[in-house]
Amino acid sequence: MTAGVATDPRRFRTAMGRFATGVTVITTRTAEGHVHGMTANGFLSVSLDPPLILVSLGACTMARHLEAGDRYAVTVLSAEQEEVSRHFGGRPSLSVEFTAEGAYDFVPGGLAFIGCRIVDRHPAGDHTLFLGEVEHLAYRDGAPLLFYTGSYRTLHAGLTEDVFFY
Repeated sequence: MTAGVATDPRRFRTAMGRFATGVTVITTRTAEGHVHGMTANGFLSVSLDPPLILVSLGACTMARHLEAGDRYAVTVLSAEQEEVSRHFGGRPSLSVEFTAEGAYDFVPGGLAFIGCRIVDRHPAGDHTLFLGEVEHLAYRDGAPLLFYTGSYRTLHAGLTEDVFFY
């Protein structure tokens, strides 16, 4: 085990990288009517009743759009969408046609499609938490794209029996 000062940002980031996360693309319509998207793994469900999720964003273009806007969409990426993640993560390489569902724009091929109306914003350190009430929800089966220790991963099924932890 590696121990050290908890406040060192690099060590903190490395430790948090030990938590495997799904990969999403967050989208919103800008004031000019364009769709802006970014890859994010700072995403989680908050409440079932009402259905709430949040995205956590640092100082970025998407955060500025969400400060000014009132909605965002989340596409949970499938294992086949690593290139899509890289594209919206700052390495543009694709021409993406979004799928519009009412006020929301999603990346085709994802596993889940969640559209939210922003109900609260909370500053939290160097990030802002955007709390959204779910207004649109669709999903399909498939393998997720994961991120772990700075690399993309996929989920491999191989267990043939249930595993319980006590």
